[in-house]
Amino acid sequence: MLVRAARRKARPEALRSRLSFEQLHIPSNSVQRDRRRWVSIEATPRAFGLRKRSNSKDASSLPPRRAMATAITYTGFEDIPFENIGDLPPSSRRRMEESSVMPGSLSHAPQRYRSGRKIGIGGDFTEIQSVFEACLQIGRIERAGIILKRIAGIQQMYPEDLLALHNRYLRAAVEQIMTNPTQSATQSLHKWFELEIRLKGIPANTETVAYMVKASLQSPNGKRERLVRRYMDMLEEDAALQLLEADVLTAHEINNITHIYPKYNFTDEMMEDLEMIEENEPVSPDQQSTDAAIPNVRPTDQKGLGLKSLKKSLSLFSRLPDEGIDIANSSPEMRRDIQARLEEDAVSSAIDRWREEAAHLSKMGLNATLQTKSLGARMWKWQLALEEHLKAEIVKVDASELATRKDSKDQERCMYGPFLRLLPVEKLAAITILACMGTMSTQGADKGVPLSSAIMSIALSVEDETTFETMQLNNRKKMWPRSKKETGKGHFLTPELVKKATRGRGPGSASRFALSYISKNDFASTGTDKPQWPTSVKAKVGAFLMSSLIEVAKVPVTLTHPETQESVTQMQPAFSHSHQYRMGKKLGVIIANKALVAQLKREPVHSLLAKHLPMLVEPEPWTQFNKGGFISHPGKVMRIKSGDKDQRHYAEAAIGQGGMIQTFKGLDILGKTSWRINQDVFDVMLEAWNSGEGIANIPPETPDLQMPPEPETTTDPLERRRWIRAVKLVENARSGLHSQRCFQNFQLEIARALRNEVFFFPHNIDFRGRAYPIPPYLNHMGADHCRGLLKFGEGKELGESGMKWLSIHLANVFGYDKASLTEREQFTANHMADVYDSASKPLVGNRWWLKAEDPWQCLAACIEIRNAIESGDPTSFVSHLPVHQDGTCNGLQHYAALGGDTWGARQVNLEPGDRPADVYTAVANLVKEGIAQDNEKGDPFAKVLLDKITRKVVKQTVMTNVYGVTFIGAKAQVRKQLVATHNDLPNTDQMNPGHLSSYIATKIFKALSTMFRGAHDIQYWLGECANRISMSLTQEQLSRLEAEWPRLTSKAALVKTERNYTPASVEDLVQFKSSVIWTNPLHMPVVQPYRNSKSKCVHTHMQKLNLSEPHRSDPVSRRKQLQGFPPNFIHSLDATHMLLSALSCDELGLSFAAVHDSFWTHAKDVETMNTVLRDTFIRIHTEDVVARLAAEFSARYKNGVYLAKIRTKTPLYEKILEWRSSRSGLGKVPKSRHAPKLDELMLECKRMKLLRSSDPEEVEKGRNMVTPASLFEALASEGDLASGEEVHALGLGDISPREAGLSADREIAVGDPANIEEIHNPLPGGMGADTDMNAGSQNIPEARQDVDTDETSDEPEEGLGAFEKMVMRTDVRGGSSPAHIWLPLTFPPVPKKGEFDVSRLKDSTYFFS
Repeated sequence: MLVRAARRKARPEALRSRLSFEQLHIPSNSVQRDRRRWVSIEATPRAFGLRKRSNSKDASSLPPRRAMATAITYTGFEDIPFENIGDLPPSSRRRMEESSVMPGSLSHAPQRYRSGRKIGIGGDFTEIQSVFEACLQIGRIERAGIILKRIAGIQQMYPEDLLALHNRYLRAAVEQIMTNPTQSATQSLHKWFELEIRLKGIPANTETVAYMVKASLQSPNGKRERLVRRYMDMLEEDAALQLLEADVLTAHEINNITHIYPKYNFTDEMMEDLEMIEENEPVSPDQQSTDAAIPNVRPTDQKGLGLKSLKKSLSLFSRLPDEGIDIANSSPEMRRDIQARLEEDAVSSAIDRWREEAAHLSKMGLNATLQTKSLGARMWKWQLALEEHLKAEIVKVDASELATRKDSKDQERCMYGPFLRLLPVEKLAAITILACMGTMSTQGADKGVPLSSAIMSIALSVEDETTFETMQLNNRKKMWPRSKKETGKGHFLTPELVKKATRGRGPGSASRFALSYISKNDFASTGTDKPQWPTSVKAKVGAFLMSSLIEVAKVPVTLTHPETQESVTQMQPAFSHSHQYRMGKKLGVIIANKALVAQLKREPVHSLLAKHLPMLVEPEPWTQFNKGGFISHPGKVMRIKSGDKDQRHYAEAAIGQGGMIQTFKGLDILGKTSWRINQDVFDVMLEAWNSGEGIANIPPETPDLQMPPEPETTTDPLERRRWIRAVKLVENARSGLHSQRCFQNFQLEIARALRNEVFFFPHNIDFRGRAYPIPPYLNHMGADHCRGLLKFGEGKELGESGMKWLSIHLANVFGYDKASLTEREQFTANHMADVYDSASKPLVGNRWWLKAEDPWQCLAACIEIRNAIESGDPTSFVSHLPVHQDGTCNGLQHYAALGGDTWGARQVNLEPGDRPADVYTAVANLVKEGIAQDNEKGDPFAKVLLDKITRKVVKQTVMTNVYGVTFIGAKAQVRKQLVATHNDLPNTDQMNPGHLSSYIATKIFKALSTMFRGAHDIQYWLGECANRISMSLTQEQLSRLEAEWPRLTSKAALVKTERNYTPASVEDLVQFKSSVIWTNPLHMPVVQPYRNSKSKCVHTHMQKLNLSEPHRSDPVSRRKQLQGFPPNFIHSLDATHMLLSALSCDELGLSFAAVHDSFWTHAKDVETMNTVLRDTFIRIHTEDVVARLAAEFSARYKNGVYLAKIRTKTPLYEKILEWRSSRSGLGKVPKSRHAPKLDELMLECKRMKLLRSSDPEEVEKGRNMVTPASLFEALASEGDLASGEEVHALGLGDISPREAGLSADREIAVGDPANIEEIHNPLPGGMGADTDMNAGSQNIPEARQDVDTDETSDEPEEGLGAFEKMVMRTDVRGGSSPAHIWLPLTFPPVPKKGEFDVSRLKDSTYFFS
């Protein structure tokens, strides 16, 4: 069912909706049959018959149409067959939402068109359409008309889809007429309608007529009446009702139409509805008055621009005191207004701040151009210069568009030029500067930023601001009526509304009105629904803006004359474009001037956009995919990779059917939790920061890192190599500390600005359902200092048990968290003197809190306990401190429950016990025992590591092993902990931290394989399911291949019968394109996004860029699909547990926050929350989750086939060989690198189709057919299938044969790009167990290689290093390779569940503690 709904989002075909007044719901088991009634409708207002005049030259019939792979008739979302899930009607055509080229097509990548010398627009359809949309937005109607004519001439489109583009054109033209009415513009519009729509036989609809009627009302008297009657005569009686639902005509205009054309006398009730919508329009912030005053924050000395800079960079802090507004005492409406202003004016206020700093220097008699101390003043100079540069460029764009013959530069300007006009030049210049400087600050200005990252960051910022600007502009326009969807009316169709709207309209009118209403309200476009800019457009726009900034931005550099020793200041470019070799590839980079880098170290950029800050009011509830969170800035409920539309289509389909209501409610609960800055902790942190000393996790301002002395000349060639390696280690350490300090500076500035306010964190989710705060800089998912800075906005009295849980919390954050609860409470009592000393004299006392595992959280707990005791009555003390309850390796808890593993459940505290079980300590002890045994045998590695293994060394690897960490990633994790705790490790070629960490990682994997055999069956089953899905062809692909088979097997040459039609190749038809998709217990669809995306070369101002953007025509990455599924499935379960817990806690009145598997609430409510956590976990696992998943897979991927491997030297193998030899000489059979034996595939398709027939004779014929699959069914079983090495490496503690071979010498080929990637992203898809998905980086496409390359990655092992591939080839030659056969896509039996009863969890005290 979700597939059907998602298909409506994915490709332009007919929309289906139902006429139903009951609430939508998707059962948790999506395989159950849905018995709701469905009605087939069209998405656009119903097309009407044009009444021909006697002299009409309208086309008498529609042009012939043909189905093709890129046309909208082709079913493009059938890779997940979901037959029999709901009673759905057959497909019918649907209007175009984003593109008439099917975005969900599995068959073809988008076709590209050459850029004509006259028009200057080329590329694929999405690129041409984006330029068309940009021209409409900026009012270049004539230019948009030229582009629309080109689209109509080159693109195979259905008339109704072409009409959607014409309607957009008409809307923009009408808007221009109403803004600046001229006779020529009005005549051009009527001429366009006659020549481009009516004459060409495009079936107009009510929306089209509504635009023409609206334009006619602007004509002078006499002519106006004639035009209105003319267009209204085109409407049939039933279609006239839809004028009210077209969101085109205002109530006043409809009233005028009624007087001119009284045939359709709209009811008074319907007119009242329209008038109420217009009267209830929200008042803009500019129209509301404010009063009160915001208190001044006590200033504290700090390096950089400080609080004054942050205040000036945000209009909230710069203007509210003058307006007399006190945020703390404001009403909710006032705070909402303030938040909206904060989001709207961030960029403009940054420009004001730069201007003020430059003016301040001028008043002091200083030349801002040559000043080296004010970054803001210098950015103002850049702003002025960039504005002039952009104005000159726009003039050149105008000339290029008017040129009759366009050269390459003109064509380039025609592509990116319209996008430069979308924003005022001053705002466009400021965003360019802010985005560039922000990228430099976050990615390390001293090392060079990849060009692709810089330009895509700029382009994304411009696109976001353009969307926001468009929304604001649309809200201010009064020429269009506000739709019911926007005003909150009409989300649900009621019988009363249908009766009122269709009173006296005759039979059938209610149904027609309801269908139109549902269509309009479900799929009405808003300002945020416009198509996203294609990657190539972003690259061109970003590259031009980046090159412009490089050209105009200068910095003063003071040099000393070598002879006179005089100081000379000269202006140098602030940025330069260069190339570097990284991982053997030539990469374009942006290098910042050394003088600018030095200043960024002292003075970070503080001009943050409001979407990077916490909110001052409760976030907007999530109601749509892109509606919720921030008030003004558009947000998305899900973080998805740029270009990956699958997850969004499925999510929107689920939202439309009510399937994500629980997810939305959970996010709303997380967002409405209020927060404050813990001022006591902040004062200590600020003092520590300003001291420049390295305290806790705050790095020192000037780290004491000594460069190793350069070795003297020697005959040993490795001596200098060791020295270079040592120098790089020091440089990397210094650079890392600097980056960390810059980021912490951001966080402290935000905390300081908000230290007297209550604020909120809007949340969204990743594709697995895990929730994250949207503001990336300061939130409770940050490091220890961020968590120490935050406390709940609302307090609660401690009550009888609160003091106990505060004491336990202090022991937990100190690191004493594996003792019993009584012992932890006693730990705090024993250290009460240290607690008081830490709270009273944190920096001048004995600093006991710095010994804690989480020092700043420990300090916050010490202060809270002291304050509670000194209050006189701790039970009445109002506490704001969040108390944490953490799960015991939460992934293993879910695996133990899924498999019913009694022994595993005991290790992760699912079984009741007197003391908490600690799986990390147990693994550490096993590793210690193994090292001790090796030491007795004289192993040199064991001798060095004796007594160096702690729980912390093994914890991260044990925790992430359940999430699919690779051996290389595990080695990197161990190395990080080793180096952090032991600085005396040997560092020679024979023995270094890399060798030692490899040795320890092997021991950890061995220990895990010994302890957790119970989870293996589940992991293997999940991996085998993913393996089959990623090697499968869907029913859609099989139908397409069957249709193309005569052409593929024909010896005749291909004859092209139509222009722009390229038939699909056999490689395109049989590529494996099926992602692993499932539904979590909250009914949210999860789509794995891993594909081998082909790179596309984009020519820009600066250089050629190879950017990859996922598309559904790309084959899946089998390795990532397989390795990612088990951990992602577990992630989806722990995300479900968290959101369900949030819902239950909210019902009980608890404050609730979460960091994945760490749940927070007030000390008073900890016991209540623990009960909720246990009950929710039991609720999830009481149902057979794995069996439900198997049933969903069987329904979702029904009627597909997959390429299976069977073992050789078996009776089945010999029988298949004998059968194949009897079929030799059958004629031409097309061959594919990806899918062998295509003739056998087609034979199996025929057999499956016969077996599904309702004719008994055909079924019997299918049973008598002989194919490899029928032989397999008769002679073999699941045991005869050969699994790949990736499946064998999925179990806990397993190391793949490839990695085992690589680790034989205890060292990995560090130079391999794949290994470097795995070190930085050790989990599949780069999704760590505690990944903090930064919103600012989620949409930047991958930059493969920025110069002269045209590589594509079609191999399933894409990303492996050369050495790894060589090892794999050697392994294949060494043994007998399995044989391939095509089998119907079925799934292995679900593993038998163990005896553990999850209900026993009710009595487990230490499940979360």
